Amino acid sequence: MELNPLVWAYVLVQWFLDHLFSPDPPSPNASLSRPKIAVVGAGLTGVSAASHIIGHGFDVQLFEANGRDKLGGIWSRVNNTSGLQIHSIMYRFHPSVKFSGGYPNRKQIVSQITALWHRYGLESKTHFRTPVKSVRKNSSGRWIINDDPSLGRFDGVMPCVGTCGDPKMPHLDGQEIFKGEIHHSSMLDGKTAKDKNVVIIGGGASAVEGLEFVVHTHAKKSSILARSDKWIIPRNAIVDVILSLNIFGEETVFSWIPEKLLRRFFYRDLEDLAPPTSKGLFTDTPMVNTDVVNLVREGKAEWLRGDIIRVTENGVLFNLRSRGTPKGGPGRRVEVPADMIIMATGYHRPSLDFLPESVFQPPYQPPSWYLQVFPPDEPSICANNCTYTSAIGTVGSWHIGIYTRLLLAFLVDPLARPRPWWAKRWIDMTRWVKDKSPSGAFDFFTYSELVYWFVFVCAVNPFRWKWIPFVFFGAGSRLPLSVVKAENKCRGETGVSGDAK
Repeated sequence: MELNPLVWAYVLVQWFLDHLFSPDPPSPNASLSRPKIAVVGAGLTGVSAASHIIGHGFDVQLFEANGRDKLGGIWSRVNNTSGLQIHSIMYRFHPSVKFSGGYPNRKQIVSQITALWHRYGLESKTHFRTPVKSVRKNSSGRWIINDDPSLGRFDGVMPCVGTCGDPKMPHLDGQEIFKGEIHHSSMLDGKTAKDKNVVIIGGGASAVEGLEFVVHTHAKKSSILARSDKWIIPRNAIVDVILSLNIFGEETVFSWIPEKLLRRFFYRDLEDLAPPTSKGLFTDTPMVNTDVVNLVREGKAEWLRGDIIRVTENGVLFNLRSRGTPKGGPGRRVEVPADMIIMATGYHRPSLDFLPESVFQPPYQPPSWYLQVFPPDEPSICANNCTYTSAIGTVGSWHIGIYTRLLLAFLVDPLARPRPWWAKRWIDMTRWVKDKSPSGAFDFFTYSELVYWFVFVCAVNPFRWKWIPFVFFGAGSRLPLSVVKAENKCRGETGVSGDAK
C-alpha cells in the first residue's frame, strides 16, 4: 500500500464506516425471520442487498443464472485492465467494503464482492445456474420462483440484474475483408495493441474500457469514432461530487455554469470535442475519463464525430461530421487506418420480463415506478439498480442499502407501505416537476435528486418516521419493529384494516 497520508486517512475512514454501519453477520445456525426475500442476480448489487437483508436478521435466497465464476456480475466479465472511473468513495456498495486506493481495478472490485459474499455466509443462500424465468404469487400472496415451490416462498422479490448483460457485437459492412483484429471492448484480456493503430467504435462508457486497454498496452495511435456528442468530465472526485449535487436532476438556468467551466478548464484547447451548447450536461450519462483528452493533446489519439460507412481492408471508411451536425448529416469521407478495431458498442440490457405483466402497464412502466424501483401496484418488488437509464453519480453506493431497507420496512410495516394510488401520485408529481426536462422525468437523474426522493417519501408519511434511522443508516430497527408489533396488535383488536397509505 502507498505510504501516503491521504491513502492511510481513506483506509481509516473506511474502517470507521465498517464498524459504524455494517450489520453484524449472522451466526452459522442463526434463525432468520420473515420477510424472506428472493434476490435475482449475484452481481455487485445483488450481493450487497442480500448482505443487508441477512445482516438485519431476515431470510434471503440469491438466484444467479450463471456459474460461480460469474459472482460479481459485469465486473466478473470485463477486462483485467478495466477499473473504476469515479473515485471509490462514491462506489462504496456496502459499509464493509475496504478499497486500498481511489481507483480500484476489476480484480480488486471482484475481491470485495466475494469477501462480502463470504462474510455474510451467502454461499449456502446462493443458487447458481438458476435463471429466473417467472415470478408469480401463490394463493397465499407469497412469491414463487419459476413455478417451483421447492425453491422457496418469498414475501418480497428484488431483481438485481443490472443494466449490462451480454456484449453487443453488431455486424459492420465489409468487416470480412478487414486484415486486422476485431474485438468487443470487454474481451481484450490476452490481446495487445502495442505499436498498432486502434479504432474504437463508440463514444460511451464502453469506450473507456477500450481506452484503458489502449493505454495499458501502449498502442501507436487511437481513433475514437463516435456517432453522437458526449460530454466528457474529468476523473476527479471533487468535480464529480459537485456535478451530482444538482438536486433538480435536469438542466436548469444555472447549468451553463458547470458547462462553461468544463469547456474553459477541462477541454481548453479541445473545445471542438465538447458537445454543442444545445446538448446540456444534465441530459445523459457523461464519460468520466481524463486520459482521452490527454491522449488527444499528445497526438496519440483523435476523437472523430460522424458515421461509419464500411470497414475496408486497412481501416474504417468514415463520414466525418462537424460539431452540431445531426447523425447521418453531411460530412467529409475519410479512411481511418486501423490494425485493430475495438467495438465499444455496449451491452444488451437484461430483461425484467420474468416479473408479472401487471407491473408493466402504461403509464407506470419502468423506469416510471415509485422511487424508480417499486412497481406502484406491487411494493413487495424492488428492482434495485436495474431500471435507470442515465445519471450523474454512481450505481454502486449508499442507495443500494437504502432501497433494500425500504423494501424491508414496506414488508414489515403495513402503515409504511405505499398504497398504489399514492405511489402513482408521487410518479405523476415527479413528472410534473420535471415536465420541461428534455430527457424525461426518470430517464436522467443525479445522486442528490435520488437522495431527495428518499427524504421526501420518508418525510411525507408519519408512519415512516420511526424507520428513518434504519432506512438511511441501518440503525435502530428494534424501535420500529416493536411499534409495528403494537400497531398490529391494536388493529387486530379493533378490526382496523392493515392497508396503508
